[in-house]
Amino acid sequence: MPGPRRFPLPLIAAFFALYVIWGSTYLVIRIGVEYWPPLMLGGIRFLAAGAVMYGFLRWRGVPAPTWEQWKACAKIGILLLTFGNGAVTLAEHSGVSSGVAALAVATVPLFTLLCGYFWGARNTRLEWAGIVLGLIGIAMLNLGSNLQSSPLGAVLLIFAAAAWAFGSVWSKHLPLPQGAMASAAEMLVAGVTLLIGSALTGERLQAMPPLEGWLALAYLAVFGSIIAFH
Repeated sequence: MPGPRRFPLPLIAAFFALYVIWGSTYLVIRIGVEYWPPLMLGGIRFLAAGAVMYGFLRWRGVPAPTWEQWKACAKIGILLLTFGNGAVTLAEHSGVSSGVAALAVATVPLFTLLCGYFWGARNTRLEWAGIVLGLIGIAMLNLGSNLQSSPLGAVLLIFAAAAWAFGSVWSKHLPLPQGAMASAAEMLVAGVTLLIGSALTGERLQAMPPLEGWLALAYLAVFGSIIAFH
C-alpha cells in the first residue's frame, strides 16, 4: 500500500499566506481606514514595504531592474496595487465590510478568464458555465449585504477585481524582473502613485493615529505585503 501522502512545506506555506495572511488583510484594512485616510494608508504601506524589500534584495546582490523592467513593473504595480488594492481600501472606507470585500474580490478568477481574450485565449463551454455560476453564487451571497447601501463600494470592488485580473494576465507578457524584485518594484511604484493620489484628493490626517492604527499599518506592510507577496 502506498504510504501517506505528505504535503510539501512550500505548498503549505503558500496556502497559509493566501488564505490566512492575505485573507486577514481585508479585516486589517477595515481597521486601518478608521484612523488613516484610505489612499494614504495604501501609499505608506506599499512604499515602506517596497523600500525594505528593494533594499534587502540589493544588499543580497540582486541586480536592479532595467529601465524596461521598471516600466513593466509600473504597469503591473498600478493595475494590481494602485487600482486593485487601492479600490478595495476605498470601498472599505466607504462602509463596505471586510467580509464582503473579500467575497467580492473572489471574482478575480472569473475576470481572469475573460481577460485571457486579449491574448487569444478561448474559454470552453465548461469554463463559461463556471463563470456564470460563480457570478450567480457571489451575487446570492451578497444579497442583504451592505453593498446595497453602498453602490460606490460595489463599483469599486468590481473595478478592483477587474484591474487585478487584467494585471495578472498581462504580467505574463511583460519583461518583469525575476523573483521578489518584481514585487518590490511594483510596490514602490504603487506606493508613490497612491500617495500622489492622496495629495491630489486632499487627504489629511485629522489626528495622529493611536497604537491600533499604527499596528494595522505595520501588519499590512510586513505581513500583507512583504511576506504575502514574497
